[in-house]
Amino acid sequence: MDSIRADKYLWAIRAFKTRSEATDACNGGKVKLNGVNAKASKAVKIGDVLEVRKGIALYTYKILKLSENRMGASMVPEYAEDLTPESETAKLHAPHETIVMRRDKGSGRPTKKERRELEALLGSLEG
Repeated sequence: MDSIRADKYLWAIRAFKTRSEATDACNGGKVKLNGVNAKASKAVKIGDVLEVRKGIALYTYKILKLSENRMGASMVPEYAEDLTPESETAKLHAPHETIVMRRDKGSGRPTKKERRELEALLGSLEG
């Protein structure tokens, strides 16, 4: 075996819980193979690099061996080298900010000026 479908490989190395999740991620543009968007049926080979966007984190895997069968978590490092930077995994544990906006009852809708000020404030918080 010299190649395998991208969705099947991602499912086998436990990047996704189900094969259909892996297929949806590939077709949704959340998976890149060597820097190029990869469809689910794209063939991957040993030495290729897969980038997988899951939520806010971007995981990076280098293919070491191919397998069509799902494996135990302890076997995954034999098949895929995890190249994910520490900064990406830290995003998962970062605290989430919650902003509560309140208007006094009876004050009506915000004016255009107030709305622009709110949008500027929210934009500055998002970075």
